[in-house]
Formats: sequence, C-alpha cells, structure tokens
Amino acid sequence: MASQNRALSVLLCVHVLSLIAVLNSNRVSAQSKAVFACDVASNSGLANFTFCDPKSDVKTRVDDLVKRLTLQEKIGLLVDSAGAVSRLGIPKYEWWSEALHGVSYVGPGTHFSSVIPGATSFPQVILTAASFNVTLFESIGKVVSTEARAMYNVGLAGLTFWSPNINIFRDPRWGRGQETPGEDPLLSSKYGSAYVRGLQQSDDGDKDRLKVGACCKHYTAYDVDNWKGVERYTFNAVVTKQDMDDTFQPPFKSCVIDGNVASVMCSYNQVNGKATCGDPDLLKGVIRGEWKLNGYISSDCDSLDVMFNSQHYTKTPEETAAIAILAVTRGLLKESDIDNAVSNNIATQMRLGFFDGDPSKQIYGALGPKDVCTPANQELAREAARQGIVLLKNSPGSLPLSPTSIKSLAVIGPNADVTKTMIGNYEGTPCKYTTPLQGLTASVATVYQQGCANVACATAQVDAAKKIASTADATVLIMGADLSIEAESRDRIDITLPGQQTLLITAVANVSKGPVILVIMSGGGMDVQFAKDNPKITSILWVGYPGEAGGAAIADVIFGYSNPSGRLPMTWYPQSFADKVNMTNMNMRPDAATGYPGRTYRFYTGETVYTFGDGLSYSTFNHHLVQAPKLVSVPLEEGHVCRSSACKSIDVVEQSCKDLAFDIHLRVQNMGKMGGSHTVFLFTTPPSVHNSPQKHLLGFEKVFLTPQAQGLVRFNVDVCKDLSVVDELGNRKVALGQHLLHVGSLKHSLNLRI
Repeated sequence: MASQNRALSVLLCVHVLSLIAVLNSNRVSAQSKAVFACDVASNSGLANFTFCDPKSDVKTRVDDLVKRLTLQEKIGLLVDSAGAVSRLGIPKYEWWSEALHGVSYVGPGTHFSSVIPGATSFPQVILTAASFNVTLFESIGKVVSTEARAMYNVGLAGLTFWSPNINIFRDPRWGRGQETPGEDPLLSSKYGSAYVRGLQQSDDGDKDRLKVGACCKHYTAYDVDNWKGVERYTFNAVVTKQDMDDTFQPPFKSCVIDGNVASVMCSYNQVNGKATCGDPDLLKGVIRGEWKLNGYISSDCDSLDVMFNSQHYTKTPEETAAIAILAVTRGLLKESDIDNAVSNNIATQMRLGFFDGDPSKQIYGALGPKDVCTPANQELAREAARQGIVLLKNSPGSLPLSPTSIKSLAVIGPNADVTKTMIGNYEGTPCKYTTPLQGLTASVATVYQQGCANVACATAQVDAAKKIASTADATVLIMGADLSIEAESRDRIDITLPGQQTLLITAVANVSKGPVILVIMSGGGMDVQFAKDNPKITSILWVGYPGEAGGAAIADVIFGYSNPSGRLPMTWYPQSFADKVNMTNMNMRPDAATGYPGRTYRFYTGETVYTFGDGLSYSTFNHHLVQAPKLVSVPLEEGHVCRSSACKSIDVVEQSCKDLAFDIHLRVQNMGKMGGSHTVFLFTTPPSVHNSPQKHLLGFEKVFLTPQAQGLVRFNVDVCKDLSVVDELGNRKVALGQHLLHVGSLKHSLNLRI
C-alpha cells in the first residue's frame, strides 16, 4: 500500500498509561492452532466481505475493512495487544514477538511448550556481524522466519517480530551493544537489510507477501540505557545534523529502502529536545516522506507513558496518544487520523496472510514442529559462531592446538561451563546447549576449575586454578561478562574485565606449562592490554555471546577444525577512554579544543587496544591490485560555479554525479596450508573537507580459499554514494581531490577532479 500518502501510523506498545480506553492488557496465550481472520469455513458469511477476498488488492481490502469498523474497534486495533472484532471474524492479535537471533520468548506473542520446546538460538548479533558475511545474515533470517511460521501454525507465535536492532554501537559501555551489528554504518546497513530480507521475503517470490513482519529499531540515536543515573527514558540525545545523517540514520534508511521492512520502532529517548515517537520531522517527514515506508511505525513499549510521566512532553494522556498517532501539532484526534493509522497496521496483516483464512491452506501451511531445531538449522548456528569468532592474538606455536598432542587441557574460568550466558539477551529457549567445556572435552581430556564463582569474580580461586594449569599441556581461560555486567537498562562504568579476573588470568599464565589461550565472552569490548602485552598469554579469542552451539564452535577454532575469519565490528578502547569521556556526549567527531577524542574507528583519535576490522587467521592472505583507476573526472555542465572557481566538493544531487562509477578488482591468495575464509575490506580516506572521517568502509566481501588458491574480488564504487561525505549542514557532498583507498596493507591513490 502507498503508505507515504497516509498520515503517520504508530502502533502503540503500551503497558502502563491509560489512554482513551485503548489499553487492552489481554495477552495471546498458547493456542492449539494459528490465530487468523476470515475463517470462512466456520462463518460462510465472511466470504461476502471484500476484505476477506485474497484475490483483491491490499488497498481495496484495507479500505473495505476500515469502513466497516466502529471508532472503538479501530482504537482497539492500535495497541500491541489488539482487540478482537468478533462480528467481523477478526480475533485478538498480539503484535509483540521478538526474533533478534532466533525466535524469542521475550514478548507476550511467543511461547514454547511441549509441542515446540525450543528454537534454534544463533549467536548474539554482535558476533554474527563479526563474520562480515551478508549471505550468512540473510540465511539466518530465513531460518528464523521458517521456525517462526512453524510456531505460528501451532499457535505459539505471532507473525510480527520486533527485530533487528540496528542502532550504532557508539560507546563500549552500552549494555545493549551486543544486540547490534557494531559501530560502522555500512556494516549495520548491510546487516539490517539482509536480515530483514531473510525474515520477510516470501518463498514464492511475491514481493507484496510477507513471510513474517520485521521491525527495525530503535529509531533513532538511541544508545544510552542507564549510565551513572542517566536513563534512556529521560535522556535527550543532542546530535548534530552531520552526525545524524552520516552515522545514526544510514542503517534505518537501508532497512526501509533496501530491506523494505514492514515496521520501524521509535525509541524512548529524545533527539535534540523532541521525543522521537512524537517528532513529525523524524517520523512523517523522513520515514514516510523521504524513505517511503510501506508499513507501520511502532512505539517502544511504555513510550507514551515515558513521554507523559517521565519527559513531561505533553500535558495530558489524550494529547500523548494524539501526538503519537499524528506526529503533527494540530490538536487532538479526528476519526480520519485513526483511519490512516489503523490502515497501515491492517495492510501489514493483509500482506502476512492474516486475512486470507486458514493458514494451513496457504504457502507456509505445512510448516510445523518438524521444521524447528532441524539438524541443518543447528549446524548453521554452529557455523555462524565459527565465522564470527575473532582471533586477536596468536603467538607462534600457540593456536591451533593439536588434538593428538594435547594429553591434558586445563579449562578455567566463570564462562567455561555456562549455558544461558552464551545466548545473550532477547533470547529464546534453545534446541540444546554445547558449553565451551563440553566442546573442548569432545576432543581432548580436560581438567576444569571455575576459578571464580561468577563473572563478577569478587574472589578468585587462584591456587586451585594454578595447580591444574601448571601440569597441563595447554590452558584455556574462558572469561568475560554476562547479562549481570552488560544488558538492557544496564550500561557499564568500567570496560576492564570484572572483579579479579585479571588477577586470575595473570597468575595462571605465569605458572602454565604450555600455551595459554584467553577466551573472552562478551558483547562489548574489554581493555585487555595487559593480556595483549603478556608473552605468557599466547592467544586471545573474542567469542561474543556465541549461541547454543558456541562451545562446539570455540573448540572448532581452538583445535583448527575451523580457520578463524571473524573481524571486530567495534573498536576496543582502553579504560582511560571510559574515565575521560562522558557517555552522553553524542558527538562522533573529535574536538581538539576540549580534548574530546571522537568515537569509532572513523573519527577516534586516541589509543586503542584493538580496532574495528582487527582479526587474525591461521593462514596468510595476500592482496594484489588488478584494476583500479588513478583518476576519475566529474563532468560539469556549462556555467557551473565550480568551472570558474575552486571547489572543495560538489553536491551529490547534481546531474553530473549520476551514474558515475568504477570497478576495483583484487586478487586474493591464501598463502597458508589451511583452507579458510577471508574478509576483504575496502576503506577510503577522503580529502580533509567537511570534517570528513579519517577512514571509512566502502565495502567488504568474504571469500573462501583452499590452500594456495587465488580468488578475484570485485568492488563497484559509486562515486556519489560511496565517495561522498556529509557536510556540516547534513548535505551529502562528493569531496574533490585525493582519496586514498585501503585494502589490507595495500594503498592506492585516487584523484577525483572536475
């Protein structure tokens, strides 16, 4: 449906605030079959309604239904727990289900039972993103949507899933950074649109049909939850137009335009003094006006309560409801506004087949318990973890360990034998767990000591840990964090390993007989400079929260069954960064006058422990530039101001910039003895104009190469899109002058001139 011609639709996820009788706290409970409308088999009269005719177009069906609804019925459809309209054969429907990295029990729309006791639990998003594999992102989405449809068919799930989270991981202290694809706008954009396609695209190729409905969240500039008393509910994110357009908005733009997402969720916080769920510029102006969202907008849960009671953004509850639905300042609601709002919600349900009658007779009707937790799905979870694990340090003679040479392996640490920790937050019940200890024990004999009672590690059991490490052929320390350290509503103060973990690691390393492998399980980066510098700690692995098969994947990498290929999707800062930099400072760019160092690899000017893109392999991969221009000329029309005077940049909207592109070809060779995947990054350093990034990612490709094999990687660079920067006013410009292209250690100068 042409949603851009309609007023803003906000589906209200509301729990606390009582608003003009719209609150319906009834939740969808576990059913024996799917919930659906237009059940003509039970009520033949429904066949006479146009909205129940699958052969009619979506807009015609929506218009027909809206005309038949009473005002009270329309209002009842505008909350997440939408009320039934029994007289028209419409059951109640729960919009709120979650599928961040697998079907989740978070949210009232999804349940597990003896019929389907669990679903495939993939790695937490931050680790999947570290694979830099767009095909993998989409493949995971396809599996999740298949399992979601299977659960829907037996009454255990809805059809609308409020995932993915594509906020930029701007600060390492953010407790929800684990849910995101990291700090880079391009990676986050590619992850978001690919995962959405995996969730939504219909298996029959019908572009108007949705497999399930995805939701990109939290719009926008949201990345402070609860830090030193500053809460997301009252935080006002002060963001420059430049930072908004070149950092925070691109993932959402890609989600809507490239992913054709069914929904966008507005965030709790304010941006520049305006509540995001009531900002006409951000919602109606950008999402619907500029990006042409084909779907609905949802508030985050309790957002209206927050706007009224916490932010005092409105004077009355009624005004809060009105501004959420209208997002324009023109008084309270008219029924036509309600019509416009509810139409977008209904249109989404139409595309999902909710109004097409019995789902068992539709395209996904055969899906059921047999399609959840299949061996193939569980193997994909293991492969995703393998592809994401990042090898940060590896001294000669350390990894991979030989499973035949190691007679005794010491396994130590509070995360060595964990289960639920491995799947992070917004989790579901997994098919099964393989802990790190179980994974390692499957290959060699192990001796285990927990070392700390939990990750807080108030008191480390150093002596017991030293005893087993001193006699073992190798030692694996599995440390890090869990949801007690970093989570929604829980931001970190320190970015060092918690409690006495550092003490334990150092003490064990000093007495270990063989190689010492430090495994860090966490969402955010850690200051592990001590371990990086310690020659006794021979290897460091970051494994994120690796999902249900995480322990098996960790063992696969440690013993060389899998060649590590993950790369960090975020910068790892020293603790001094957290000591000096206020988390609430939203500026991306550094400020020399105040000593503010900026944020992320694109702008940060300080020291790092590890940086975005870092990651080692058991093989060496060489790059050779095959094709790349040294000069690109931009033609300008007669009379253009830049033909007669010097210009630093030109507007991307100019006709001369359209369809201006070139190819870069690279030959990549695996020089090692082990086959493996390799991520090829194409970065650029643009000319120093408009406070441009010091470096930013233009593209990435993941290739698999057998030993000594070569492969050709091609990048198509669109001058307007890829070589442009955002100026201080938020306008996108193509910088003229020398652009320095980076691929690994290769550097290639490209001169862009008129």
